[in-house]
Amino acid sequence: MKAFMSRGTIHFLESLEKKHTNIDFYFIASNDGGIAYYENSSKNIFSSGQSFDVLKSVGELSKEGYVVMNHLPISEDSSSTFEYRMKHSDSGIEEMEGFQAWRFLRQEKTSKYVVLTQWRSFSDFENWKNSDQFKKAHDTQKAKQPSYFMERPFVISGHMHEKDE
Repeated sequence: MKAFMSRGTIHFLESLEKKHTNIDFYFIASNDGGIAYYENSSKNIFSSGQSFDVLKSVGELSKEGYVVMNHLPISEDSSSTFEYRMKHSDSGIEEMEGFQAWRFLRQEKTSKYVVLTQWRSFSDFENWKNSDQFKKAHDTQKAKQPSYFMERPFVISGHMHEKDE
């Protein structure tokens, strides 16, 4: 499966739904603006956006909730180890109150990854961050960090955008 993501104003991104009625878009409102996200097996409809391979998928995305996307550049020599650990990890996240979905994405033709989690609410995400399961899940991640970052890891978070009817 593939995933596709693009940034822009929510108004512009929502206009894509009128042109592409066969795509189930998810719109995220963050401090940086809007993000449109969708998953399927067809090609990217965004003229400027990112394409990802979905390496692992847990749960179902919802049109409501709170989303956190950890963008992680991993060194080429560590990417296979990092992928293996992420695909085979048992963090217990799906047992947490308010958990909705988790995606492990690799940007096509790069060793840049996105770990996307979706929660019913911000407080459910905070409960996850303060849980023993979170500490255990993040304690074992020992993928080698690149000696030089062309790009720093970063986090984007926001709420699912509720469309004006």
